Amino acid sequence: MRDLLIRYRFLLLAIVLMLSSVILYSYNLRQKDSTTFFERSILTFSAPFQVGIDGVADFSKSIWNDYFWLVDTRQLNIELNKQNQLLHAQLHQVEEVALQNDRLRQLLAFVDALDHPALPAQVIGEDSSTWARTIVIDKGADAGLKNGFPVVAAQGVVGRIIKVAAKSSRVLLISDSSSDVAALIQRTRTRGIAHGLGENLSIKYASRNADIKVGDLLVTSGMGGVFPKGLPLGVINSVEKQQFGFFQQVEVSPSVNFSYLEEVMVMIEVDK
Repeated sequence: MRDLLIRYRFLLLAIVLMLSSVILYSYNLRQKDSTTFFERSILTFSAPFQVGIDGVADFSKSIWNDYFWLVDTRQLNIELNKQNQLLHAQLHQVEEVALQNDRLRQLLAFVDALDHPALPAQVIGEDSSTWARTIVIDKGADAGLKNGFPVVAAQGVVGRIIKVAAKSSRVLLISDSSSDVAALIQRTRTRGIAHGLGENLSIKYASRNADIKVGDLLVTSGMGGVFPKGLPLGVINSVEKQQFGFFQQVEVSPSVNFSYLEEVMVMIEVDK
C-alpha cells in the first residue's frame, strides 16, 4: 500500500489540490457576489473535469434507466407470451368444438333421414388387431343399449353391438372377418353378403353373370333384421371373374374410415 502511495503521490496530490480548490471556490462563490482572478482560474481549470464528471454521471444514469427498462420489457414479453399461448390453446379448443359440432350435425342429419330413434355416443376405445376389428363406445346398458343394436356414422354403417356393460359397449365393425351383412348393389339391385376382410369388404355369392362395376355403391338390403334397408356400406373397388366358378371376386372399400371415427349413432329401434 505504501509503495502504491509513493508511486502515485504526485497524481494524488494534484487531485487533492484540485478538490480543495473547487471546495474553496464553491464556498467563496456563496459568500461573495463577485469572483477573483484566482476563482476564475479555478473555474477555468476545473470546467473540463466537471463536464467529464457530469457526462459520466449522465451516462451511468442512462445505463441504469435502460437496464430497468429492459428488465420491465423482458417481463412484459414473458407475460405476453403466456397470454399468447393461452389464447392459442383456447382457439384450438374452439376449433375442435366447432369440428365436433359439424360432425354431429352431419350424423344427426343422416339419422333424421332414416327416421329411426338413435342415441349418440363417443368412441373411447379401439381394437384393430389381426384377430378382431372392434371399437368401444361410451354408452351401455344404463342408456338402454343391447346386443345386436346397429351402429352408424354420417358416412354409413359402422357395425353392431356385441357386448354391453353398464357404461360402455363393444361394437363389431363390418370390416371384421366374422361380420356378414345382407347387402345389394344400389344400381342393379344385385344381392349378396358383405363380408369383412379386415380392412375392406368382399361380396359373397355375387353371381358370375351379375352386373357389378367398379364405383357401384353397396348398401344394406334390410334382410336379416339388423340394419335398415339402404344404409351405405361401401364402394366397389375391384371386380374379377375367374375362368371357372359360379361367383365373381368383388372387393369393397367401406364408406366409413374406421381409423378416424370419433362419434357414432346407435339405432335403438329397428323395424323387424
